[in-house]
Amino acid sequence: MISVSEAIEKVTTYLYKGIPKAIAIDKGLHYILASDVFAEIDMPPFPQSAMDGYAICGNKELIYTIIGEVKAGDSKQFVLKNGEAVRIFTGAPVPKTATAVIMQEKTSVIKNQLKIEETPLQKQNIRSRGEQIKKGSLAMAKGQKLSPSAISFLVSLGITTVQVYPKPKVAIVVTGNELIQIGERLAYGKIYESNSILLARTLEQEGIKSINVHRVADNYEATVRLLKQVSMANDFVLVSGGISVGDYDFVGAALKELHIEEIFYKVKQKPGKPLFFGKQNGTFIYALPGNPASTLTCFYMYALPMLRYYLGNDNPFLLRSQKTLVKEYEVKGVRAQFLKAIVANNMVTILTQQSSAMISGFIEANAYVYVPEFSNGVLQKNTLQEVIMLP
Repeated sequence: MISVSEAIEKVTTYLYKGIPKAIAIDKGLHYILASDVFAEIDMPPFPQSAMDGYAICGNKELIYTIIGEVKAGDSKQFVLKNGEAVRIFTGAPVPKTATAVIMQEKTSVIKNQLKIEETPLQKQNIRSRGEQIKKGSLAMAKGQKLSPSAISFLVSLGITTVQVYPKPKVAIVVTGNELIQIGERLAYGKIYESNSILLARTLEQEGIKSINVHRVADNYEATVRLLKQVSMANDFVLVSGGISVGDYDFVGAALKELHIEEIFYKVKQKPGKPLFFGKQNGTFIYALPGNPASTLTCFYMYALPMLRYYLGNDNPFLLRSQKTLVKEYEVKGVRAQFLKAIVANNMVTILTQQSSAMISGFIEANAYVYVPEFSNGVLQKNTLQEVIMLP
């Protein structure tokens, strides 16, 4: 059994990124760029009107002769002489000799004569060519995530494909004879299985969609067959339950039979002591405790960083900081503890529901208070505590 810091250090040692690939930009949501992206055109690619109104040529005149109209999408290029103007609309190309665009609310028109209310400023309401970004400039840097607005921006530059880090294939394996699926009749002694939903939805929050859920009864041969299958077909395997030392916990023995390399097994922490982390060839296997709060805590602390780094995130661990404790809390036991908590206004409150079997505490919690091992005693009110923010 190892300490929390040793377990995190071992996870850090094995961090690796997926092999970059090219994808169509419109399929890039939530992917992380594996290379810099440079603008292929100026944006805007021509001087552009920021208003509906009139493009004028002149610096001091208040009366202009209207000689035409330009709307968005027009390719006709007027050459305005001093004292001339064209009707123009937002997004339309501004004539090169125009000195300003006057918003229509500040004008009056009689026949083809335009009168403006005040002397305009030079280049007023004209978006200059390349104002947003110039051709050849850095549009997005390697390591940035593609959000909807980022994709829109790159598409506006004519970019069709980008290099990104791939999404991993993840298998979730759920063990336990006591588990039944939602919609089934709840017989005495059975419980509804929810850990697969918990893990799958958490993975989807990270933008991972290639997720396959498998279920296996507490049977040694079936467990070996399934673990062999999923370890060969996925980048990551998350096993829920069956890793403790009970008579019907077969996951540990199955991993040994399959010669899965053990990186560590059991961590001096609460919740989530019976945690296995190992690898075989290019696949990483996490055997997580079956209690829901333990499952999620072990996933957040040890599996999520591996997945985030694979996706291209250079800062994959949950953020840590110091917050002031609102009220005292008694710590029992010598293992390190991850206590569900609420952080607000730089203050932290430890929740009452800390049982490893209770997932409901995570509905309110947005953080852990991390208590190092051998901290048995009372955490005093108004003292600074180490806080780990949840995703």
